[in-house]
Parts: sequence; C-alpha cells; structure tokens
Amino acid sequence: MAEARIERIVGRRVWDSRGRPTVEAEVFLDSGARGRAIAPAGASTGMHEAVELRDGGPAFGGYGIERAVANVNGEIAAALRAMPIADQDAIDRKLIELDGTPNKSRLGGNAMIAVSMAALHAAAAARREPLWRLLAEGGQGVLPMPMVQIFGGGAHAGRRVDIQDFLIIPIGAASFDEAIAMAASVYRAAGEIMADRGQLYGVADEGGWWPAFGSNVEALDAVMEAIERARLAPGEEVGIAIDVAASQFHRSARYCLAADGIELDTEALVELLTGWCRRYPIVSVEDPVAEDDDAGMVSFTARIGEEIQIIGDDYLVTSAERVAAAAASGACNAVLLKPNQAGTITETNAALAAARAARWRTIVSARSGETEDVTIAHLAVGWSADQLKVGSFARSERMAKWNEGLRIEEALGTAAVFAGWGRR
Repeated sequence: MAEARIERIVGRRVWDSRGRPTVEAEVFLDSGARGRAIAPAGASTGMHEAVELRDGGPAFGGYGIERAVANVNGEIAAALRAMPIADQDAIDRKLIELDGTPNKSRLGGNAMIAVSMAALHAAAAARREPLWRLLAEGGQGVLPMPMVQIFGGGAHAGRRVDIQDFLIIPIGAASFDEAIAMAASVYRAAGEIMADRGQLYGVADEGGWWPAFGSNVEALDAVMEAIERARLAPGEEVGIAIDVAASQFHRSARYCLAADGIELDTEALVELLTGWCRRYPIVSVEDPVAEDDDAGMVSFTARIGEEIQIIGDDYLVTSAERVAAAAASGACNAVLLKPNQAGTITETNAALAAARAARWRTIVSARSGETEDVTIAHLAVGWSADQLKVGSFARSERMAKWNEGLRIEEALGTAAVFAGWGRR
C-alpha cells in the first residue's frame, strides 16, 4: 500500500467556549482519509509559551484569527503538501522552520497546533485506528487519573478568590469510570452547599462553581464539606488539588492575596501553602509561586515535594528544556502538558519524555478556552500519562473529554489499565 501523503489543508474560523474565535484545521490525504483539530486558548498564560496570533482591532474584541487562518490556508498548506502523514516529527519540524521565531509568533501558535493535531488525527485515520492506539505505538495505553475542578477562581472566575482552581483527585478510585462517578458526586454536593448558603453565582470558565468566598481558606473548607457530603473520605478516597497560578497575583516581588487582605514575600507564601497542605488533604499544588520565581519553586519543592505532587504549568510551559532545567535544580516533580503551550505535538511529546527521564508525574491538560475537540483525552491514554485535567464536571467542552475517556475504557474492556494515584 502506498504511503498516505498530505493532499491539502483547510483552515477555518470556529468558536471556543468563551465565544471567541479560534482556529480549526483539517488535513486531507491522498488516500481519502482526513483529520481535524481545533486550537484551544488559555486565560492564565505563561510568558514563555507559544504565542497566539490574534488580529487586534475592533472586530471580536481584538480576538480575531483571520491572519492565523490565512497562514494555515496559505504558507502552511503549501509547505506541507505531499509530506508523508506518518512522519509527525517531520511535519512539525517543517512548521517550526517555516515560522522561524522562538515563540511561534509569526504563523501563530494557534495555527500551528491546530495543524499539528489535525495531522496526527489524519495519520490515525489513515491507519484506521483510534488516535490513542496510534500514540501507544503498539502498547496498551493507560487510562489517566482525572483531576476535576470544583471551584473556579483567579483569572477563570473574575478573581473572586486568588487561587485559580480548587480541584479534587479521586485517589481511591480503581477505574476511570469510578473516578468520574466520584467526581460527579463531589461536584453536585458542592453546588448544593453553595445554593444552601446563598453563595452560588453560576459557573466559571472551566465549568467549576463560581461562588463568593470571603477567603481562600473558606474555599478549601467548602471542598472538604463537599467531599464529606458526597459520603467520601477526604484524604483516603478523595484528595484536594489547588492551582495557585501565583503569577496572576505577583506584583513587584510580593504576592498580593486580595481575598485574604495580605501581601507576602516568597518565603511567607511558601510557608502559607505548606501550612494548607498540612491542614487539608492536599495532594497536588500547581504553580505555587510565580513563573520567574526559581528560588521559590526550589524552596517549596524542598519543603514538601516528598509528600505531594508539585506541578509546573506557567513555570514550565510544556518545554522539554525548562523541564530538564527544573529537574536539575530541584524545582517541581510533575509537569502539566498543554499542546498549545508548546505549539506542536512533537514538542509536547518531548516535554513528556523529559519529565519521564526525571521520574516526574505527567498531567495532560485542557485550557480555559476549549471546544468539542477531544485530542487531549487520546494523548493522555496513548502516552500513558498519569493524570488528565480538563476543567470541571459541567459544560459540553469539558464533558466531551471525560466522555471520550469513558469510551476508550469501555472499548478496552478487561484489558483497560488505570493509572490510579500512586504510580510514578
């Protein structure tokens, strides 16, 4: 059988979960197979991640993507035409060379990741197999542990509280399906608690409840209450995770926690977060200090890294080089993998490999601006990632990913392997 090659690529404007334009790419092969993918978008973005190309100006509040779509239909389509679809590395190298900037700013990280993911889907379609199986390269694949947002804060919820995400991890679950069911119970219980208190104000960008808390600790207390109302044991069946996203409230070498009315230096923030981890069953902390606070990240990891998972997101921006450097310095012990932070699937996979070399945990993650695209569910399974973080347990752009994981688990049947919590 002749090797399938790219015949044409089509880019188009579609819409994300915040009602903003984003880039969809469709890759057509000479074999008749095709693949399609949509670029997500973040609200809390790291300074070192791939740059989205937005049009600016009055249209769509400056979020237009006409130039990015034109790049897909023009330069990118011409450069990738006739390339073998099975060689993802070569496709992504061509995209990187064509862009020619260190941060994907010329063609746009949004244009590049949409094409990179669409090519991956086309390769799976050409082989008539699901994407996760293509990524597993003949292996089994592993169903990841879900990490589910219960309350949204920070940039995802009008900064009613400073901490960006209050999440749960169903650490006692024995399967992906059981973990999702446990998360559903906690999410529902949290909504009931907020309604009972008269503190419910809808949902945040990622589907988590958007309540009015008087302090960050009040949110942690509410998560604890929700776990218990769901008749689950905190710390045994369900652990708490927080995404601090500290860069969002870092000002002039100080951390300004508006909900608590305090300003802290790095060591005081490290002390505060360590205290929370000792007081609550917190098993994971993401971006505890700002993205450029290397000393703070090393300090926090040294203080409590043997006990909990410490994730770099804005701090590592899905960069293999940054992961390797952090591992060498003793910062973090886990990496969040967001394909659009890197700009291509190959670079995302390189960050995963660097984390594995450091014996870190790996978490494949969505962004706050999402769509029906389910690529990350397949990445998590095919790459045997430890966890999957797609936001909360509401809104279709979130549920599409959880449901895809359930379908994959069902398809595998008795052969399904679940990551669980203790695996490293």
